[in-house]
Amino acid sequence: MPLAALRRRAPSRRPRRGYAAAALTLSAALLTGLTGTADAAGARVDNPYVAARVYVNPQWSAHAAAEPGGAAIANQPTGVWLDSIASINGKPGSMGLRAHLDEALKQGAGVIQLVLHNLPGRDCNRPQDSTGELGPTEIARYRTDYVDPIAGILGDPAYAGLRIVTIVEYNALANVIPGVPAATPECEVMRANGNYVTGVGYALARFGALPNVYSYLDIGQHGQLGRSWDGSISSSVVQPFYRAATASGSTVGNVQGFIANTADYSVLHEEYYTVNDRIAGVSVRQSRWVDGNAFIDELPFVQGFRNLAIASGFKSTIGMLVDTSRNGWGGPNRPTRSGPATTVDAYVDGSRLDRRISIANWCNQSGAGLGRRPVAVPEAGVHAYVWAKPPGESDGASSGSPGSTSPNRMCDPTGSSPGGQLGSSGALPGGPAAGEWFSGEFQQLLRNAYPPLFVLSEHS
Repeated sequence: MPLAALRRRAPSRRPRRGYAAAALTLSAALLTGLTGTADAAGARVDNPYVAARVYVNPQWSAHAAAEPGGAAIANQPTGVWLDSIASINGKPGSMGLRAHLDEALKQGAGVIQLVLHNLPGRDCNRPQDSTGELGPTEIARYRTDYVDPIAGILGDPAYAGLRIVTIVEYNALANVIPGVPAATPECEVMRANGNYVTGVGYALARFGALPNVYSYLDIGQHGQLGRSWDGSISSSVVQPFYRAATASGSTVGNVQGFIANTADYSVLHEEYYTVNDRIAGVSVRQSRWVDGNAFIDELPFVQGFRNLAIASGFKSTIGMLVDTSRNGWGGPNRPTRSGPATTVDAYVDGSRLDRRISIANWCNQSGAGLGRRPVAVPEAGVHAYVWAKPPGESDGASSGSPGSTSPNRMCDPTGSSPGGQLGSSGALPGGPAAGEWFSGEFQQLLRNAYPPLFVLSEHS
């Protein structure tokens, strides 16, 4: 279905007739993405997303549907985040793991997606912004109070017909690769004590004993690992993932694949420049934005990482997931042609679809839009495009937000990029605490969706 960009003359609390009609039409169309029958979940498969309806979180869906225009995407599957011990049984006002699994059965879903995010010393690359509850040495508590209860619930025979996708530890292993950008003393601690590796291995081993659980390791995004690519490839890029896959009693057979761009903003494919371009004899890799990276977008990165992982000992059947929940970068600021060939920086900055000030900026980014809708097997080697990050859920609080007592540096519009040398944080104002609903961000994601969501006539 060809779709034109959303055009609005003035904001309105009530959707106009054309807006609502387009939303209803698109809602029906989106059901063709990751859908199927519940009985698709039986025997173990190479790709759990094929021919399977994916669970829609009713709490996220209700938030989305309550927003003007949100009905267009309220039926989309999103990840369920388990970001604390308390989240397993359910925080106040939020469903717990068992409640989500029961609801998945009621929906007739074949797949449910869970995101684990509670390693000891988690978010070591964001020490000032981390809300992790476990200290760097609390690996025993991670095992007994977090992983074991999750595995116990997932092992209930009532859920044996569900394909349970576990995204194992967002924002973790990519940060303990030697030489990874934005390395911190806290990441050096986690690299030295090995608790990221042993913790991930323990989770893989527990989940690997369950035939209906499919585990994907988080590998960050191309901006984190691409600068390590040209060096000692196997040891520097893949080694921590292989070590984790074979730690704590696990084997590589417990890894179904990998996920990139979780809760991030990197585009699938840059349309107006390539990593091999040169301006006046200067490689684009020397530009401020690319900064020596071997990749400029996610799709070549995940396909390259998959080949590298297989060559390093992972199964040949592994596949990749890409989180496309916020990497659309549509709207009026989306480039339509290559930038000026005057300097390499002018060329790259004028060409790139990703409009962040710095690729390291991660919190509630201004200008972002919904990306490709969830779909199975969109490209060779890719199991699915997914919305692991529920669109509209805040990454963290900015100053001046209601109830905000400790705003995150990267979530505040007046904050700066890591190290301060690459400009401001690029965050939207008014962000609430992490995980809370951020209406302003959700509305921006709708407006800047690419592919666009809505078709409006001038008289609608």
